[in-house]
Amino acid sequence: MRHWALSGLHYLDMVHRRGFFHSVAGLGVAAATAQAAAEDYRQYWLRQLTRIADPVLANLAAGTLKRNMPVECASGKLEERRRYTHLEAIGRLLAGIAPWLEVELEAELGAGAERDLQQRYRDLARTALGQATDPASPDFLNFHEGSQPLVDCGFLAQAVLRAPGQLWTKLDARTRKNLAAALAASRAISPPANNWLMFAATVETALAHMGEPWDEARVDNAIREHQQWYLGDGVYGDGPRFHWDYYNSFVIQPMLLDVLRNIGAHSQRWRNLEADTLKRAERYAAIEERLISPEGTFPALGRSIAYRTGAMHLLAQVALMGRLAAPLTGPRVRCALGAVMRRLLEAPGTFDEHGWLTIGFCGHQPHLGEDYISTGSLYLCSTVLLPLGLPPADAFWQGPAEDWTSRRLWRGEDAAADHAI
Repeated sequence: MRHWALSGLHYLDMVHRRGFFHSVAGLGVAAATAQAAAEDYRQYWLRQLTRIADPVLANLAAGTLKRNMPVECASGKLEERRRYTHLEAIGRLLAGIAPWLEVELEAELGAGAERDLQQRYRDLARTALGQATDPASPDFLNFHEGSQPLVDCGFLAQAVLRAPGQLWTKLDARTRKNLAAALAASRAISPPANNWLMFAATVETALAHMGEPWDEARVDNAIREHQQWYLGDGVYGDGPRFHWDYYNSFVIQPMLLDVLRNIGAHSQRWRNLEADTLKRAERYAAIEERLISPEGTFPALGRSIAYRTGAMHLLAQVALMGRLAAPLTGPRVRCALGAVMRRLLEAPGTFDEHGWLTIGFCGHQPHLGEDYISTGSLYLCSTVLLPLGLPPADAFWQGPAEDWTSRRLWRGEDAAADHAI
């Protein structure tokens, strides 16, 4: 698998150079310079996507994920985590790269080369879903035994909601049937009264989109309880108590947004909650941006810090939605998230010698992994890549680089005061 991962990176470099030099030929110097800068930002993000995704997608598509993916677990519960870790890897990875799989890329701005790469990953993702949900496959995954599968059925369902064209409509009929059955099987698991309610609700929302029977009570319970757990200033409790961690970003608010944005086609029951939910998400995203230091770091605080860049899931999603609250802009968030990626994904030891993620925050730090953390869990880091679902021509990519808030403030720049909502 090391050969596959390296060939994917080399392929990306090759098509980028080909596409860039072809597109620059007809441009003036100033336009070409601006285009080069914009492409460099996006090219860096695509390189991270390739590095993270290649081992998981290529192996699962080939039916060799269980055979080849190492399973690291610092807690000593290795055999238990082996039951779940492979579904974790594909569900979380696809939740992060789904918007990029779905976006239609324009022919200009050198996107033809990116389209080739995108098509390659679309094909791999659909083949991988076929393997994961086929009971006859060597990589048929566990969707209902134990409790953990509900979590990653939730992330897999979120991927379907974020790329319905590529990860549902374009699946072959057999895979559609198997995927719907796999998600429905997770109903055997009752979620506890915390962020897990959102996994159940996201599964039901995806099933509704698929045209399958869906359980309105599981959706209503998740939405109603989180309304009760809202604490103010854009923050929800993880259950009735406050937890000082990143679960508002890992799970709660991204799934609330995706459920409310998609379930309206099937029920108007929760429509009046959409505006407030979005306003809260915008505020929490603004807080997350302020947490990013001038050096591209952020506090290593709370549970599941080994999800690394997944802590910025909500900020990335709000940017993808084009709902950043002033004074935030797309280019400012692009630069902030890029700095975070450089600090965490490029830290020595983040990937093993075969390209698989290792447990840690900034490098390989296995004791930062809780007893529910294993190799597959780590692929939630891909959610930082959500803005790749914006086309290359979008202002997020084309706007000139901007320093983010803490970088401006720590160099003495004046700014408006921050306020709670």
